Amino acid sequence: MLSYQHIYHAGNLADVHKHALLCAMLDYLTRKDKPLTYIETHAGRGLYDLAAAEAVRTGEAAAGIGAMERQLPEVHPYRQRLSEVRARFGASAYPGSPLLAALSLRPGDALHLAELHPQEGAALEAAMAPFGAHVLARDGFETAQALTPPTPRRGLMLIDPSYEVKTDYAAIPRHMAALHRKWNVGTLVLWYPILPAGAHAPMTAALRVAFPEALGHEVRFPPARDGHGLIGSGLFVVNPPWGLEAEAAALGRLFSALSGTAG
Repeated sequence: MLSYQHIYHAGNLADVHKHALLCAMLDYLTRKDKPLTYIETHAGRGLYDLAAAEAVRTGEAAAGIGAMERQLPEVHPYRQRLSEVRARFGASAYPGSPLLAALSLRPGDALHLAELHPQEGAALEAAMAPFGAHVLARDGFETAQALTPPTPRRGLMLIDPSYEVKTDYAAIPRHMAALHRKWNVGTLVLWYPILPAGAHAPMTAALRVAFPEALGHEVRFPPARDGHGLIGSGLFVVNPPWGLEAEAAALGRLFSALSGTAG
């Protein structure tokens, strides 16, 4: 059983990158009066307490959402979701992507979440119970293949593994190609970490060949603490919603201003 628990990293700069663009995509997709499906392959627990000892110990939230939130426009859908979560769950609550999706979706939209870790899955069930989510204790990649093409057919899938299984980097291009063949209208969103060794580079090169019209966006940032290996965050989006490129560029400029690096 994999040991990764996101509470140690919730609200970090990679979350800000991923969640800000996810909220922007969902905001655009829900403007059209047609139902959609949201699928997440590695959902985590959905709701985090940034005052918890695990989150405080790493300092990643303070360096992440603590430093970046006020840099985003007040009308940004990510900031709106954050305000809704705090009003509902308390000042130190932070939403994972399942909860951000649930708050963005409408009646008639479908929400499918996979989480294999027993404790994380139980917490996810509890957090998502009010939203009618379909929670599966199943491998995320198996779930993705089983659910596609979904009903409603219009929609978005977030693929967000922990990359504890190092073969994920080699396997993901094959997974995404198979998913796209089955669900060619779906927006496929892959998150990946950027580490000093550059393990992501062969994967993203293969994805660019397979999906030349996809949108790739990366940001770099300083480590949250001495010895911390995460130095950037990447998203690769197949069938990106209209306007995402401009949204990503604006977010990249904020990261550049924060860290002094190119986004």
